[in-house]
Amino acid sequence: MQTESKEPVTQKRFIDLFEKNRAFLSANDTPGLNVTRVKAMASFAKLGFPDTSMESWRLTSLEESFERGYDYHLQPMEEVDVQKVFRCNIPHLDTAVIGQLNGWYVSKDVPLMELGNGIIMGSLAEARKKYPQLIEKYFGTIADDTNDGFTALNTAFTQDGVFIYVPDNVKSPKPVQLINVIHHDENLFLQSRNLIIVGSNAMLSLVHCDDSYNHQASFSNVVTEVHLGEHGAMDHYKLQNLNNNSTLISSVFFRMAASASLDSHYLSLNGGLLRNNIRVLFNGPNGNASIYGLYLMDRKQHVDNNLFIDHAYPGCTSSETFKGILDEHARAIFNGHVLVRRDAAKTDARQSNKNILLTDTARVNSKPFLEIYNDDVKCSHGSTTGQLDQESMFYLRQRGIGEETARMLLMFAFADEIVARIAIPQLRQRIEDMVKKRLQGELQICEQCVLHCSTPEHPIEFQIDLGKI
Repeated sequence: MQTESKEPVTQKRFIDLFEKNRAFLSANDTPGLNVTRVKAMASFAKLGFPDTSMESWRLTSLEESFERGYDYHLQPMEEVDVQKVFRCNIPHLDTAVIGQLNGWYVSKDVPLMELGNGIIMGSLAEARKKYPQLIEKYFGTIADDTNDGFTALNTAFTQDGVFIYVPDNVKSPKPVQLINVIHHDENLFLQSRNLIIVGSNAMLSLVHCDDSYNHQASFSNVVTEVHLGEHGAMDHYKLQNLNNNSTLISSVFFRMAASASLDSHYLSLNGGLLRNNIRVLFNGPNGNASIYGLYLMDRKQHVDNNLFIDHAYPGCTSSETFKGILDEHARAIFNGHVLVRRDAAKTDARQSNKNILLTDTARVNSKPFLEIYNDDVKCSHGSTTGQLDQESMFYLRQRGIGEETARMLLMFAFADEIVARIAIPQLRQRIEDMVKKRLQGELQICEQCVLHCSTPEHPIEFQIDLGKI
C-alpha cells in the first residue's frame, strides 16, 4: 500500500506527489485520459488552492483545515465487511446500494455490476478498464478544471469513485443509494471522482449520502459529473452528516440536453466545513432544473452553497430554494449566480434564500445574483434573514404550547418546506426524523415534545394547523 506521510495541505506537496507517482496514477489510462490528467495538473500548478482573496471564496477560509496534517493513500487501505459498514438505516427503503469507504469503491461481490436492462454501476476504476471509450467520451468534459484548483487537483489524481450508466429509454427500477463513509483512525485527505450518465428518455433516482463514523479529522475533495440526455430525468439527493472535524469540498456538475429534467436536493445536517459547488449547464432548449437546499448548522460549523446555473438555450426553467437555521456561532454563505445568455429567450429563473438565526453570534451572508442578456425572460431573486416570527409564536402560545416546543414547531415548519419536496416517501420520513433530532440536539426539550420522531407504528400527527405558522 502506497502512503504519503501526514503533512499539511500545500500546493507543492501535491505537485511533488503527482510527479513522484505519475506512472502509477496513469497506469490504466487511455491516451486521451492521460492527456486530460496531465493538463489538469498543469492547471493546478497554475491555480493552486483557492483563498479568501478570490471573490467566490472571500467568506470561506480553508486556512485552519489546511494546517492539519493529513495522510494521503494511493491505494485502498483495508478490506471491510460491506454488510456492516454500508447498512441502510432507512426503514423500508428499497435501493441498490453502492459503497465507498475513505474515497474508494468497495464491493462484496463484483466491482462492476451489469444489469439485464443495460444499467452499469460500480467502480469508476473498473469502468475505465472495461469501457474506455465510454469513459473517454464523457470524463472531464463538464468539470471545468481551468478555473478551479480543487477540480483540477481531483482530475489529476483521479483513481476511483462511482460509475453509473443508464442507457437510452431505460428507467432505473429502484433508487440507487451511494453511501460514502469516512472511518479511520488517521486524519485523511480523500479524493474520489464520480461519473453518472443518464441517456435519452432515461431516468435515475440517486441518494448520495456523506457520513463519518468517528471524530477523526478529514478533508474530502469530491467531484461528480452528471450527464442527462435528451428528455432524461434525474431525482438527486445529497445528504451530508459529517463530524465537526471534517472538511468537504463537493463539486457537482450537471449537463442537461434538450428537455432534460433535474430535481436536486442538498440536505446539510452536520459538518465542520461544507462547501457545495453546484453547476448546471442547459445544453439544449426546454430543460428544467430545480435545486433545493436545507442546512442546519450550530457550534462553529460552516456551510457555503455556491451555485451557478447557465441558461445557454431558450425555453429553460430553473429554481433555487435554499433555507437554513443557524445556532450558536455557526455561519452560512449562499451565493447563487444565474446567467441568461443572449439566445436564451423565454427563460424562467427564480432564486430564494431564507434563514433563521437563533443567536446574535450566528451569521449569514446571502448573495443571489442574476446576469441577464435577453429581454424576453422571467427572472426573480430574494433573500431574507431574521429570527423566529413572533406572530406565529403568539399563535402557538395561545393554544397552550410551551415556549420551547413552540420554537421547535416553528423551526420544523420552516424546514419542512424543503423536506416535503422529497419524492421518496421512506426517505422523506427518515429526513423528517433526522431534522427533528437535529433541532432537538441544541435545545432542552421536555418529554411532552410533539416532535418525537415518528415510527411506522406510531406516526406523528399534529393537532394544530401548521399552515398558519
